[in-house]
Amino acid sequence: MEGTLLIVLGYILGSISFSTLVARKMAGIDIREHGSRNAGATNTLRVLGVGPALFVLVLDTLKGVIPVLLAMRITGEPSWIVLSGLAAIIGHNWPVFFSFRGGKGVATTIGVATSFAFIPSLIAGMFAMIVIILFRYVSVGSLCFVSLLPVMLFIFQYPLPYILGTLVIGLLSFWRHRTNIIRLVQGKENKLGGRP
Repeated sequence: MEGTLLIVLGYILGSISFSTLVARKMAGIDIREHGSRNAGATNTLRVLGVGPALFVLVLDTLKGVIPVLLAMRITGEPSWIVLSGLAAIIGHNWPVFFSFRGGKGVATTIGVATSFAFIPSLIAGMFAMIVIILFRYVSVGSLCFVSLLPVMLFIFQYPLPYILGTLVIGLLSFWRHRTNIIRLVQGKENKLGGRP
């Protein structure tokens, strides 16, 4: 029962689309109709600037941190911990409060992963940042992060539910980035600092 409630809470928290709320409050617009049309921190950066983007990034990350920490404290079971975090990511991607049109879940994924696997996430994140700095593709860096994460957890000998959970999260991220992958192949993907 507790585990089920934690999953529901994770989804509800994830469904709070801070990018959409901030854009409405600051500019009176629907962020999903501007820039790359994605409700996330990167598109907030393109449309509204650095300050709002950092604000959204922090809040979207916390959406992943809170349900995982609650699950760790209440149940301590790796399976419920992973499922609670996954629910938050799903909520971000398909938010019930915003017509199921959300973002790609990268910041929330970072929050989830760093909460139960800080060192592996830090290593994967460093590689991802290097890729973003070198090539200026946030999408490529994001996909590098989710690809390396289960590998790092395997190397650090984390319990199987964590490894399987990060594999599912990675597959979900690749699905959400499928249009980015197509644009990368076509040479049309937006670079960081550029305009869509």
